Amino acid sequence: MAKLEEILAPVSGQFATGPKSLVSLQPPWTTLFEGEKATLTCYLFSFSSSLKTKWYRGETLLTETQNILVVRDSGKYRCQADNLLLSDPVPLEFSSASLILQAPFAVFEGDSVILRCQARKKTEHFTVTFSKNNKVLTLLDQSLELHIQNASLKDNGEYRCTGYEKTYSRASSNAVTIQVQELFPRPVLRARPSNPTNGGPITLTCETQLLSLKPNDQLKFCFFKSNGALESGCSSNPELHIPAIWTENSGGYWCTAGTTTSHIWKKSLTSLIDVQRALANVKIHTVPASKVVSEGQELTLNCLVERISGPIKVSWYKRDMRYKEKKTHVASKAEFKIPRVNSHHAGEYYCVANNSYRHFTSRPVTINVKVPVSQPILTLTTAKGQTFEGDIATLHCEAQRGSPSIVYQFYHENVPMGSPSTSLGREASFSFSLTSKHSGNYYCTADNGLQVQRSEAVSLFVTVPVSCPVLTLRATRAQTFVGDIVEFHCEALKGSPPILYQLYHEDVILGSISATSIEGASFNLSLTEKHSGIYFCEANNGQGAQRSYTMTLSVRVPVYYPVLVFRTPRTRAVVGDMMMLHCKVLRGSPPIMYQFYHEDIIMGRSSAPSGGGVSFNLSLTTDHSGNYFCEADNGLGPQRSEVLTIKVTVPVCNPVLTLKTPRAQAVVGEVVELHCEALRGSPPILYQFYHENVIMGSNSAPFGGGVSFNLSVTEEHSGNYSCEANNGLGPQHSEVVTIKFKVPVSRPVLTFRIPRDHAVVGDMVELHCEVLRGSPPILYLFYHEDVTIGNSSAPSGGGTSFNFSLTKEHSGNYSCEAKNGLWSQRSERVTLCITGLTGNRSGSVATRVTGGLLSMMGLAAGALLFYCWLSRKAGKKPASDTSRSLDLYSQEPTYHNVPTWIELQPVYSNVNPRGGDVVYSEVQSIQKKKKHTVASEPQVPMNKVSFLTYMGSTIGHQLWPSLLYSFPLGLLCHLL
Repeated sequence: MAKLEEILAPVSGQFATGPKSLVSLQPPWTTLFEGEKATLTCYLFSFSSSLKTKWYRGETLLTETQNILVVRDSGKYRCQADNLLLSDPVPLEFSSASLILQAPFAVFEGDSVILRCQARKKTEHFTVTFSKNNKVLTLLDQSLELHIQNASLKDNGEYRCTGYEKTYSRASSNAVTIQVQELFPRPVLRARPSNPTNGGPITLTCETQLLSLKPNDQLKFCFFKSNGALESGCSSNPELHIPAIWTENSGGYWCTAGTTTSHIWKKSLTSLIDVQRALANVKIHTVPASKVVSEGQELTLNCLVERISGPIKVSWYKRDMRYKEKKTHVASKAEFKIPRVNSHHAGEYYCVANNSYRHFTSRPVTINVKVPVSQPILTLTTAKGQTFEGDIATLHCEAQRGSPSIVYQFYHENVPMGSPSTSLGREASFSFSLTSKHSGNYYCTADNGLQVQRSEAVSLFVTVPVSCPVLTLRATRAQTFVGDIVEFHCEALKGSPPILYQLYHEDVILGSISATSIEGASFNLSLTEKHSGIYFCEANNGQGAQRSYTMTLSVRVPVYYPVLVFRTPRTRAVVGDMMMLHCKVLRGSPPIMYQFYHEDIIMGRSSAPSGGGVSFNLSLTTDHSGNYFCEADNGLGPQRSEVLTIKVTVPVCNPVLTLKTPRAQAVVGEVVELHCEALRGSPPILYQFYHENVIMGSNSAPFGGGVSFNLSVTEEHSGNYSCEANNGLGPQHSEVVTIKFKVPVSRPVLTFRIPRDHAVVGDMVELHCEVLRGSPPILYLFYHEDVTIGNSSAPSGGGTSFNFSLTKEHSGNYSCEAKNGLWSQRSERVTLCITGLTGNRSGSVATRVTGGLLSMMGLAAGALLFYCWLSRKAGKKPASDTSRSLDLYSQEPTYHNVPTWIELQPVYSNVNPRGGDVVYSEVQSIQKKKKHTVASEPQVPMNKVSFLTYMGSTIGHQLWPSLLYSFPLGLLCHLL
């Protein structure tokens, strides 16, 4: 089979152009039901049948035998008749749908188009609505056809129909796209030459082209000037040749083109033609200026010659109505006078100016000689001399004088009778058969273009009894509505006036009118709902009353503006609630169709067959906030409600409580930020912060989001935290967050614990390091002369100890360090002095003390001995505790369970006196306790220490430090 590409093969690099084959379709619809058939006919532009026709569906050749093809399958069909170009494709669809919309294949400007809505299953009580571009069209009737008269580009669009059965089941048809094809483009007026000269020729061309393939269609062309149509009229010739054009003819010109069958007319743009003056100018001026001269009037023609050098001889020429030309006058003057004009002087005059070198011709002037008509005389005659209904009457109108041609017109009561009659003579007649309507006054007019003359009036009276009157309703639309002004017209078709007309509503007289003419009587009513009912009228001219048939009037009430309200379970619209939208009109004839809109988008529709309102339920989401309105329509025009703005409130969800700290772990003393945020919920939202179920503070988020609460951390702030969010729809609580704030370690205190008053080689010594504050776990490091000698951890806090056996190398300075990952603190240094070997301990000590005392001043030694003696004798502290007033302790010592040592155990701790850099050792003698008891308040002989310290500060800083370092104070006092 031949392919479509082979037929469209290019010729010389372009596709061949020429007349196309045409396809007609019967039935004329492009959409049919499955099982139906369509007949395609291929023909030439002249509608002649083709001898040889090829048919294609898509690109496949079907047959090439005959010009008629019957098809039952969907597809795009084309034909080729007698080797012409292929026709345009005709798309056919055989649908299985229950409802289809049928439309013609091609629509041209000016066509009358029918769109037909068809249901496969014929049902009773089936109503149809048509829509264009998804907008329902309001029609006056419920026909299954949509008629488009005089199609134009405004009718382009996508059409559908929707069918409703009695059970309100709904079916929607296929979409049909109507594309109105242009018959021809807007014409363009062109002038050749474009700048004509005075007296020269010009050709006007109205350029356009008939584009449609509608057979037997032709174009007509008309040409116009700004002051009216050109004398050429309209013709099929697109050109107008003007032999001579003059400067006074300059101005705007345009043309119109129209079809002879569809009567589509299009106008070109106005083109400005400027006629250029020639070097010489010859023209005629008439006195009087009018070119129409009455009989007996004087006429003077002046030939005005400009820009021609003399001497000049002027010749006058006249061309009569038969276009015979003769020379009438030659003179040196340019004036030609006719003293008394008669009908023979009518014709064309022009002058020729000659200066021996060349001649110049003026534009011709046409002189018309007219004789005004006289007043005509009207006579009326009848065949039998009587004026009864059915007789023939003749009107005769005659003007005694007047130039032909004369136009006669007959009038009855100022209404023209028939068409004007043109007569070359001086009379005209008009005959008619008498009826009751012909009673009245008659006159005629005569007009020959100079003036109109009217005859005297002639009266005619035809006596007829009234017939049965006819009552008709005149309204502006097919249905009557409240507020409309309607006219009841009662007219007896026969009957001599005067006639009394009366209008009845339910046997009640609404009004009476006496008509002196035979045109009946009219009663105007401004309709209300009460005007529905039965009407009739009565006519009486004194020869018997006649009553009309009754008429029933149903007054429909257009819907009033609907009122839209919404109802929710609570005062506010909340997500998840069921909201009911209710739309109701207070007035309007049922049935009423309601439509609900959200932001100009239809949400749903519902009908109220008996009137009233309807409701629409909506489960609220966040997307349902916005503007709502409803629309009511009972076929008399839709009415829209006021816009109702609804804000859907979202309840807050459980908020999330987060902690923002400057570092990974929150530390006492820092400022931390508690942030509470509900990820969902309509603002404003009130947040409250809780610590152990106690409100710490609150803050509002007017625009949503979260809020923060800043907290300067102390040790008491550790515990459980939560927050609460509330936007008026119920509070929501966050999860409980347990926060433990870590406390940096304070400066540790290092103490010695030895089994006797002074340290001796071989003793077991306990170093105890403890901080008063700090979050566990705490790592303790012990140092001897800044060298680590051991470490120990306190997982639950508190202090820790380090034990070792003394050697002579253990003398020196000791300190400890505490760490808990947040801070590192080191204690004051404590000096440990170890006394000799294991020989005579008391002798060694006495020797050292005696040597020290001999090296000191006698007064100091005596004071010291006296102090110690008094202390032993009294067995109590002095009145004032000098050691406390000097604030020797940088931190309070910590006491733990003391091991069961047999001897008194001195405790060494670091002492830092004010105003000096020297570190002194304080020795506290601990009383023997029972095993595993706690020394909450250890009794230390502070009197001796205070006294020694006081004496040390009194005697001088240079002597007492060596003494205190060399001898433990407790031991010294014991020896003394």
